[in-house]
Amino acid sequence: MLITIDDVLTPEELSTAKSLLAQSTWSDGQITAGLQAAKAKNNEQLAENAEHLPALRRLVLNALNRNALFFTAALPLKILPPFFNRYGGDSNYYGFHTDNAMRQMPDGSGYVRADVSATLFLSDPDEYEGGLLTIEDTFGKHGVKLKAGSMVVYPSTSIHEVAPVTRGHRVACFMFMQSMVRDPGQRRMLFDMDMALLSLRETQGDSEPVVRLTGCYHNLLRRWADS
Repeated sequence: MLITIDDVLTPEELSTAKSLLAQSTWSDGQITAGLQAAKAKNNEQLAENAEHLPALRRLVLNALNRNALFFTAALPLKILPPFFNRYGGDSNYYGFHTDNAMRQMPDGSGYVRADVSATLFLSDPDEYEGGLLTIEDTFGKHGVKLKAGSMVVYPSTSIHEVAPVTRGHRVACFMFMQSMVRDPGQRRMLFDMDMALLSLRETQGDSEPVVRLTGCYHNLLRRWADS
């Protein structure tokens, strides 16, 4: 399941993120690539000791915590602290690759299984040329280029790439999450059911059938979720 979520960041948060990133020192993006991905990766990234990384991570995580659509799409159990990357100049692409299944927490406290990936765009499309994020799934290839502050959420099992940036810089935040519901098909069914229930509540209120269907949703989540 691939979904896009508009306006994850408020204009004030986006302005703060851009200001902090403009003051940051960028490192080689190879620092978090696996062996295979490293061959395709040519971008820049904030290192773990980057001065503004903690503030940027808090800003993004606070925005995710208040976003109901993100929660119902990802059903996050664990979120690896977000990373930030930049494409442009001589470091301008990331060829087709699959994200590593297991990601170590930066503080060494354990691992997060990458079930769901997300890219939060921090540059507007008119700030750069190229840089299309292409995600390939069983329904074909999907090109994604969103306005700053908006996000795409997709299965970590997908093969994807960022095409070369030929003008300007493309700055983004990328994330990996372990979902409470490991199976992507089950996650998709729960998302569709939750969206349908939301629509039914708006048109019918909490009628008896809606209450019963809501019970079915939560009982399925109870059956399938890890905690």
